[in-house]
Amino acid sequence: MSLLTAEQKQIQQTAREFVAKHIIPVAAEYDRKGEFHPFILAEAKKYNYFSMAVPKEYGGLGYDAMTQGVVLEQWGYGCTGFGTTLAASILSMDSVMVSGTDAQKKLFFAPMVNGEIGSFALTEPGAGSDASAGTATAKKEGEEYVLNASKCFISNGGYAKVYTVFASTDRSKGVKGLSAFIVEREREGVVVAATEHKLGIRSSNTIELLLKNVRIPADHLLGKEGEGMKIAMMTLDLGRQGIASISVGLAQRALDECVKYLQKKFPDRKVQPGQALQFKLADMEIQTQAARQMLYHTLAMKDAGLPITKESAITKTFCADTAMRVAQDALEILGEYGYSTDCVVEKLVRDAKCMQIYEGTNQIQRLVVSRAVLSEPVAAKKPEDTAKTSGLRGAA
Repeated sequence: MSLLTAEQKQIQQTAREFVAKHIIPVAAEYDRKGEFHPFILAEAKKYNYFSMAVPKEYGGLGYDAMTQGVVLEQWGYGCTGFGTTLAASILSMDSVMVSGTDAQKKLFFAPMVNGEIGSFALTEPGAGSDASAGTATAKKEGEEYVLNASKCFISNGGYAKVYTVFASTDRSKGVKGLSAFIVEREREGVVVAATEHKLGIRSSNTIELLLKNVRIPADHLLGKEGEGMKIAMMTLDLGRQGIASISVGLAQRALDECVKYLQKKFPDRKVQPGQALQFKLADMEIQTQAARQMLYHTLAMKDAGLPITKESAITKTFCADTAMRVAQDALEILGEYGYSTDCVVEKLVRDAKCMQIYEGTNQIQRLVVSRAVLSEPVAAKKPEDTAKTSGLRGAA
């Protein structure tokens, strides 16, 4: 039984056709060059993809989480670098979605409605998983804040029209002094510095972002001073399903590439691959389907307004690990061909590794999950409950 509505299935099919036409044919070229794909902004604008998370009242498509996930899964199938561009822009919007005023939402969402992209600027040198170690500052002067920061590994940073930036308004308070701000690209002192060259997701834009005495109006503060860490964590809770969606798409692509290879190698259906290959292929299918169902479950929870901190961490971890595992298995099945740059599978392996790293490493996600589990009360079971679940008591 499908969890998708008829409308979502149509959106899924449209996204699949878009990816087949505009992304898959050029993905290898942009990966090889390690270049961003500005043409995709113009093509995606025709479908309003970069405004799909923007509420309708602000001019966007207003897609719910499930529908966004469906689209991101298809983009991940085509190329995780392209998928990262879309997911990172949505991530930047999530901060404004959870904490912005009406005026701030109008300001931030306008570029996306116009087919532009946004960027989420949290990570700093020496302050990745530990955001409290950041050195970025925001000093209030009259009706303005003056920002100074050195941000790194910022997705979309070189092409974004607007950023959500995290900086400390009170260094003495540590993480409780972190605040969040809207910063437009055209502000004086916003500098796009070095471009990062990466192992995988090479076609996505990742840069070092410098803020040198950047002045912004005081009303660009999101929420209140000191709420930055809370906003960042809420944002990442929402954004991790985007990475999970891309991961599922990548796993499905790896599986499909294996199926095509084996069907070509064994054209006679009466002659099947050896059991070792069959078992590996079966496990790849099982893992991919399990990841997709877990993803859809969490997306449904999000759309229902339920707490998803633990589920978001579980889903991101499981889907990213699945993408890595399935891509590696695909490479092994294809052998020397899979290891060649002429085959998309070697790209899938490189791309899959990043799924386990960004938007919270899978190690950090496991900490989130374990802490959540340890904080939950364990319901006492009655003896008869144990008997029912064991299936042994009362047997003749």
